[in-house]
Amino acid sequence: PILHVAFASVSDPNWVMNQSGLILKSHGFTLEGYKLVFQTRQLMGSYGNTLFYVFASTALGMLITVLGAYPLSKSDLLWSNALMLIISFTMMFSGGIITFYMVVRSLGMYNTRLAVILPTCVSAFNLILVRTAMATLPKELEESARLDGAGPIAVLFKIVLPLIKATLATVTLYYVVANWNSWFNAMVLLKDRDLYPLQLLLKEILVMNDSTMSSVGSAGGVSINSVQGATAYRELVKYCVTVIVTAPILCIYPFLQKYFVKGVFVGSIKG
Repeated sequence: PILHVAFASVSDPNWVMNQSGLILKSHGFTLEGYKLVFQTRQLMGSYGNTLFYVFASTALGMLITVLGAYPLSKSDLLWSNALMLIISFTMMFSGGIITFYMVVRSLGMYNTRLAVILPTCVSAFNLILVRTAMATLPKELEESARLDGAGPIAVLFKIVLPLIKATLATVTLYYVVANWNSWFNAMVLLKDRDLYPLQLLLKEILVMNDSTMSSVGSAGGVSINSVQGATAYRELVKYCVTVIVTAPILCIYPFLQKYFVKGVFVGSIKG
């Protein structure tokens, strides 16, 4: 599927329209689809919004996840089992989208960037994964550090976190991918198109045939003289946008792949 989309995005749009199977090589190489995409102000603005949402949500989510997982990893924490039960409960049951919308609106975050960042910045699954990885570390490490005068913050950031960096890399990747692919909350909580993330715009392009991208004309030196030609270029634009949206994640993943399996394995030893 990745090769199909990539080769279709640089092929002649009329040829692509007549293909019924997989496209495994380009035909009539052209970059006109990408020219049309990058000349659209709405898409470039949404790209910047998505980068901001991903960075802010991931950074805040990782901070809260680590600070929450560390005390929960202690077996002597008061009500630790009850707290873990409550956190696990949220993975299976929720208040529903109407309640979620009402809470966000009552807090004054509706139609703001905070509506995309704050409500879902922490994942219960990721918190449990980090907590489990911390619980597997020998208690003697922390005890020796405390004897040397280290406080809880120093123990966390200088002893615990370096030892679970594989799990942290895995959880970071989870957060980045989840935030990059998120569009539903933005659709419900945002009405200003200037705040739209890239995925919400992509949804409109691929599913709803949004007018901002479907009205292709002579942009980028492309002359479209028929309804069939316009339809072909609209399909070409969809392939190009899909490549642009997917490319950053495909570039990031190889650098974190070596931590991925190890991080999940270490975080799942204890239940």
